[in-house]
Amino acid sequence: MSLCIIGQDGHCMKLHGYYRSSTSYRLRIALELKGIEYEQDPVNLLKAAQKEPGYTSRNPFASVPMLEANGRDRAQSMAMIEWLDEAYPDQPLMPADIEDRYTARELTYAIATELHAPLNLPVLKYLKEPLGHSQEEVDDWYRHWLKRTLGPVEARLEQLGTASFLFDAPGVFECILIPQVYNARRFKYDMAQHPCITQIEAACLALPAFQRAHPDNQPDNPANSA
Repeated sequence: MSLCIIGQDGHCMKLHGYYRSSTSYRLRIALELKGIEYEQDPVNLLKAAQKEPGYTSRNPFASVPMLEANGRDRAQSMAMIEWLDEAYPDQPLMPADIEDRYTARELTYAIATELHAPLNLPVLKYLKEPLGHSQEEVDDWYRHWLKRTLGPVEARLEQLGTASFLFDAPGVFECILIPQVYNARRFKYDMAQHPCITQIEAACLALPAFQRAHPDNQPDNPANSA
């Protein structure tokens, strides 16, 4: 059963995001796993809607996602996920044990801090223009940084003997991992070299929460337009 968190405007939480944005995707997963209802207001990154004055006046980072919740416009997906877990502790995304929480943070921040920045859309655009790199070179850049971080994440998962999820149920790590794997497949990265990660991916994508959050099922995905 989902929970509608009513804000000061009398509405549920509102997510301003883009269907293929990994940070928007991770926040959708978190909301779905916690059973929190939310409305969507798409922000078209390809049209630079996140840079329009009406948006930046509310989110000076000019980024997605932005979450309207409890009378405040919230930016930065990792901060939002932590806030959700603290404000609505039912169905927690972080494990109870302190050492398990450390493990979740170690793997989560490896992806969130080492991969998101160099592989973000503005960086990829800058590599092409003004730096003049070809699409093939940009794709090579993308795959290089993926391997640099996903390789150690895979090794740690193997050390831990990870099965379907990092722990008993999907949590913060899976929220961050699955969007990155989605992007990796878009850039034709060889995921066969990461069997632990792909096992987690398969287990997650079989769950309704992850299916509802998937980019294919978002209202602003062009494939879903009438």
